[in-house]
Amino acid sequence: MTSINISLPDSMRAYVEQQVANGGYSSASEYFRELVRQDQKHKENERLEAMLLEGLNSGTATAMTTQDWEDVRQAVRERITKGKEQHQG
Repeated sequence: MTSINISLPDSMRAYVEQQVANGGYSSASEYFRELVRQDQKHKENERLEAMLLEGLNSGTATAMTTQDWEDVRQAVRERITKGKEQHQG
């Protein structure tokens, strides 16, 4: 694991220490790791929401045809094959 040093004003340091004492964290490092995980999850949720909104705003939905499903399957097969080639080579 890599270390990172940060500087905090006294009031923030006291807050972090209080969170460690009251929040069930074993250390300030654990507290900060949890904050980063929460931020990562938040960013991923924002990205997912943007993609969902893009899908909703992309136009009128149409029914998938047999050919549409076959095209999806073929695209997945190609992606799997490409991934296998990258791992072998």
